[in-house]
Formats: sequence, C-alpha cells, structure tokens
Amino acid sequence: MLPSQALLPAALFALAALQALASDTFRAAVYEHAVILPEPTQEPVPASHALALMNKNMDVLEGAVKEAARQGAHIIVTPEDGIYGWRFTRESIYPYLEDIPDPVVNWIPCTDPSRFGPAPVQERLSCMARNNSIYVAANIGDKKPCDSSDPNCPRDGRYQYNTDVVFDAQGKLVARYHKYNLFAGEDQFNYPKEPEAVTFETPFGRFGIFTCFDMLFYEPAVVLVSKMQVDNVLFPTAWMNVLPFLTAIEFHSAWAMGMRVNLLSANTHNTSMAMTGDGLFTPEGPATYHYDSATEEGHLLLAELSAHPRLSPTYPPAINWSSYATSIKKFPGEKNTFLGAVRKDIFTFSELRHKNGNYTVCQGDLCCHLVYQMSNKRKDEVYVLGAFDGLHGSVIKYHWQICSLLKCPSTNLSTCGEPVETAQTKFEMFSLSGTFGTSYVFPEVLYSGVQLAPGEFQVLRDGRLKSKHSTSKPLVTVTLFGRLYEKD
Repeated sequence: MLPSQALLPAALFALAALQALASDTFRAAVYEHAVILPEPTQEPVPASHALALMNKNMDVLEGAVKEAARQGAHIIVTPEDGIYGWRFTRESIYPYLEDIPDPVVNWIPCTDPSRFGPAPVQERLSCMARNNSIYVAANIGDKKPCDSSDPNCPRDGRYQYNTDVVFDAQGKLVARYHKYNLFAGEDQFNYPKEPEAVTFETPFGRFGIFTCFDMLFYEPAVVLVSKMQVDNVLFPTAWMNVLPFLTAIEFHSAWAMGMRVNLLSANTHNTSMAMTGDGLFTPEGPATYHYDSATEEGHLLLAELSAHPRLSPTYPPAINWSSYATSIKKFPGEKNTFLGAVRKDIFTFSELRHKNGNYTVCQGDLCCHLVYQMSNKRKDEVYVLGAFDGLHGSVIKYHWQICSLLKCPSTNLSTCGEPVETAQTKFEMFSLSGTFGTSYVFPEVLYSGVQLAPGEFQVLRDGRLKSKHSTSKPLVTVTLFGRLYEKD
C-alpha cells in the first residue's frame, strides 16, 4: 500500500481534472522570468557550476509553479532560455544540456531520475509538476550523440537542440519539442532534421507547443492549429520587442485572434534586450497580459480559459480577409504617397492630413483602405496609412503583407515607421482593410504606453478591422499582419 502522502498528488490531480471537465474551462498560468544569466565564456564551465546556475533559476520558477498551483492553475508555461539564459557558444553550452528521451518511454524523472543517465534538471521540473499537481512547460537543452555513420553529424559528435518539455501533473514527461526555426545568433544549437508537430492530450483540452521564432512560419505553427486542430498552444519565448508592429503582447495577441486559438505565451524578462510582454491570449482577445519595460521583476499571470474554444458560442467565424477591400473602388490618397522604413522594410505611406477621411495606399499586390475620424487633429502629431508587400528579415526572409495606421514619432515625415510608444490623439472611429493574398492575417490595436485594446474593436467577416466606439486611449497603431507562407 502506498503512503497517504504519495496518493495526495494523484488525488488532487484527479479532482482538478474532473472540475476542468465539468466546467469546460481550465485555469492557465504563464510566468515572465527575469533570468539569472551566466558569465560570458568561450570555454565550458564544470557541470557542477552549470547546474548551480540552473538551480538558481529553477528556485525562482519553482516559486512561480507553487503560487500558480495555489491559485488553482492546471498548467503553467515558463519562458525560453528561462533556466540557463544565453551568451553561449556551441562548446560553452554543453554542460547545461541533458539527454531528453522521447515521451513514449513513459518516464517520471521525479521517481526514476537515473533511468536515462544524469538528468537533474528534468528531475527537478518533474518534481515541481508532481509535487504541485500541475502541468509544467519549460525550455531546456537536449543533446544527442551521433557518429560518422550519420553524414550530417557535427564534428563534435553530437546534436544540440533548443528544446521544450512538458511534464503532467504526476510528473511524467508528456511532450518534447525541438525548435525548428532558430533565430539569428542561436549557433549553439542544431536544426532538427525535420519539423516536429508536437501535441499532447490533457483532461482540459488538446495542446500543441513551439518556441519563439517558430510562430512566424508555417511549420510548426500553422500545421499545429490548422491541420492538427489543437485547442491551445504553449509558447515559451524570448521575444525582443520591436515597435511599431512586433511588440510581444501585440503580435502574440494578434496571432491568437488570427489563428482562432488559445495562446499561453511566457516571455523572458530582460529590459536591456527589450524582452518583456507575456499573456494568456484567446480567439476573442487577451484574457490577461503583462508588459513592463521599467523594472527587472518577474511576473505571474493567471486566467480562466475555454478548454475547447472551437466549441464556444463566442468562437469567432472564419474571415474572408480580402472580401471588402477587393469590392470597393480606391479611396483618394494613393498619389500623395512617400516611402519610409520600418526597420529595413520599405513601406509606402500616405499622411492623414485631415481630422477625418478615406485613404488608399498600395504596394505590390496589396492595397490598404482606411476610413477614420480623429477626436481632434493635433498639429504636433502625425499619423500615416502604410502598406508593405514583400520579404521581411535579413538572414531568414519571409513574406509579409501589412496594412497599418500608425503614429509617427514626430511631425517630420522622414521619422514615420520609427519606434514610438506614446501618443495623445484619440479616434472616434477607424476601419482598416486590405486586399490580402492570404487567409492568415493577424489583427491588433496598440494604444499609448504599449497597451492593448481588448473589447474595443471587431473584425467583420468581410475583413474589416473596425473600432466598436471611440478609442478609450490615444492610438499608436492599428495593424493587419498578413503572412504569405508560400512566398517565403
């Protein structure tokens, strides 16, 4: 007979599962972690030093796990790089890596830690989940030996992968995902041979998982949602905010709405690298989010989410993103355009010269249409309508189509497209649409101070992004992000 203490986690989990099924909802948590970083070094540190650093970070994460469980969370997501940070070469990261098996092995590291060799990080994560009866998602590093029989085997005889793991409420490893789309500077890791579409079942819905830069690509992100029909996506990330369009909360919320899925986004927190912004995002908009560029503190978020959003009566309908825009004649304005850069992307802009009006701006195959009315036309603030249809990115290029109403940093039109966080102008109404050549379009509105606008806008079935009423705060951007994956 098992001791009563050993039965307690399983009993608590069973009760939580029954409650989740009965309500058709679940309580989710994400933690934005201010990672304790290693000292930069070209050479590997002793394994004991690497583990000591990782334990410091896991001490913080364990506190977040315990608090999330205390508040009734069924699952918690922690950030990319949240256990060992960054500043690594291929050689110097090696002491931080563990051999992570395929979850089909049916393994609980907390109760059988040495089954696959030393695995102190997996053991501790497993015990966090088991001891608190909560699913735990974390980002760590996987190592896999190889030899000369493999023509792609690296010279050092091993593959190294940026890896997400998920442990269920009993501590069992239920998911392992190797990041497929590595960002610039991740030279310490290898690309997996094939993209992985990783899913797992829970008593409160079907989940998929991928990491950071993966969000921008068809595999695995679109495959998981469109083909494998997951209800929820776990998203560990180390997202560097890039205004005016690619702040974490803005784009992650837009992606959840565009893909019509729950997104559990956990970001790394590092203000010197502009990393902040996490949230629990739904097809209807953010359930909760956090953005803090002023302090160095971590932050825990919790919210109740629909376990099966596709079955919800509020689930948004499919959108024909080009229906309205292709049915109307062009508004005036396309002759009074100028070019401006958003980072390295050259947009076609048209200045909104009046308090209200109708404008069209075109670039390539994309025409963006705007109807708007400002509450007051200020002389010290300039807004433009912008269009971009082309490849974005320096090393890895991918095709965007973007329509955006955005504020310029100054009245000098040459600054339009540069980052801006604050504004003074409110709008009585706006309606933005575009002749998108894709069904993958992500809508979002950003207010002054990098704040979202939940409940204040809607997307009509004909592809118009419209305000429901006058904006409650000054406006920074209104944006439709389109992704033409087939043109990458």
